[in-house]
Amino acid sequence: MSSPTTTRPRSVAARATRLALAAVLAAGGVVAGSSGAAQAAGPYERGPAPTTSILEASRGPFATSSQSVSSLSVTGFGGGVIYYPTSTSEGTFGAIAISPGYTAAWSSISWLGPRIASHGFVVIGIETNSRLDQPDSRGRQLLAALDYLTQRSSVRTRIDSSRLAVAGHSMGGGGSLEAASSRPSLQAAVPLAPWNTDKSWSELRVPTLIIGGESDTVAPVGSHSVPFYNSIPASAEKAYLELNGASHFFPQTTNTPTARQMVAWLKRFVDDDTRYEQFLCPGPSGSQIEEYRNTCPSA
Repeated sequence: MSSPTTTRPRSVAARATRLALAAVLAAGGVVAGSSGAAQAAGPYERGPAPTTSILEASRGPFATSSQSVSSLSVTGFGGGVIYYPTSTSEGTFGAIAISPGYTAAWSSISWLGPRIASHGFVVIGIETNSRLDQPDSRGRQLLAALDYLTQRSSVRTRIDSSRLAVAGHSMGGGGSLEAASSRPSLQAAVPLAPWNTDKSWSELRVPTLIIGGESDTVAPVGSHSVPFYNSIPASAEKAYLELNGASHFFPQTTNTPTARQMVAWLKRFVDDDTRYEQFLCPGPSGSQIEEYRNTCPSA
């Protein structure tokens, strides 16, 4: 592994953290530890009370570091990069494995790594064994990456192995559906412009947020994202976000609506942080949003 590189959160997020702490103190809240971090109301809540500005900032409230993972040191997937919060004062974090799409490397969607990690998650962005791997293979590789992350990685002590999730782009998104189907103990799945020949996911029990692009011609929403969403039982908790005019490749550049909804979904279901329910129900709107559906309210 390479030496860690550290990314500091933006000042707006840091100010939000201080303001949230001040609000807790003013209200007579309890402060835990010498670090002065606010004691969370729920056992898995991490970070300050959420706001739209925090979710839409380029970085969340946590400083992060990253480590490269060599393909020679792992089995079941092709290596990748781990991103994680540098702080240890808040306890362990949930974790998510993310796969790129067909013929693509992790670098094609790597902006998601530090973005999600900075909200209090450990993220592993994987390289696949082959750029041509199909969704079922990518699903197995996502699970292998989670197993490595929680059992063998240098950051395993920072992770709560009971709070794990998967995501991916294109065939990686299809792979995240495969992984969620294979391992129902996962807490969340977030397929981005997912592609898969299997159109029915009635067996899925993992809370799943699907994000599609209105103008996707590679995995058109009418034959991929929408049928996938419709087939998932409402009892599993599900949401569908369609981005106005977006192509298949919207995850390959920084995309604020995607990041905002993805983080809110992970916070709500991986961290069981009900403070984020407000961003899921009734959900996002505006010129960038073509459509949003959800099984509101979440149980």
